Amino acid sequence: MRLVERLRKEVRKRTAKNDSAHDFGHIMRVYGNAQRIAKKEKANMKLVLTAALLHDIVSYPKSDLRSKTSSIMSAMEASRILKRYGYAADEIKVITEAIRDHSFSRGAIPETLEGKILQDADRLDATGAIGIARTFSVGGAEKRSFYNDEDPFCRFRVPDDTRWTLDHFYKKLLLLEKKMNTKTAKNEARRRIKIMNQFLREFRREI
Repeated sequence: MRLVERLRKEVRKRTAKNDSAHDFGHIMRVYGNAQRIAKKEKANMKLVLTAALLHDIVSYPKSDLRSKTSSIMSAMEASRILKRYGYAADEIKVITEAIRDHSFSRGAIPETLEGKILQDADRLDATGAIGIARTFSVGGAEKRSFYNDEDPFCRFRVPDDTRWTLDHFYKKLLLLEKKMNTKTAKNEARRRIKIMNQFLREFRREI
């Protein structure tokens, strides 16, 4: 695991300019999620933790046209980094495929257990209290309004999270529990989404 520790230091430096929703704090929360899931699901810890560290090594802002390619570019950059660190070819394959397929916008289901765990770990960080904070951080950076004045909670319209931050809950976040791959992540997502629903109920009261 010394390789993972060395890699962690490099990733910290390289993600220093990432936005607050995809910064080193996010990476380490995903790392922690992945570690807990991997332990319960009996996955290869080295591969899971390495993938977690490198999953956002390339991160374009949501408004950037390249945003949907972030996971692909991260996988390519990860391959170059891992070769330099002496990872074996079969390890690099598992790690880079996990990184490539973890993204929600890519719409892929990873083939390996390690890939499934990375995807779950990343999606968990979009839920709960931290998920709420990240959502409004991105919304502020993209200069989106909090909500649609006529229908804040998308009761009669299709969510548009490019315009209203609250719409992101209905377009993606509240759906994540059903999209988790592992039982461990499903259980944790269920708990976190209860927090998000409680937040939305309070939001409704206050506006």
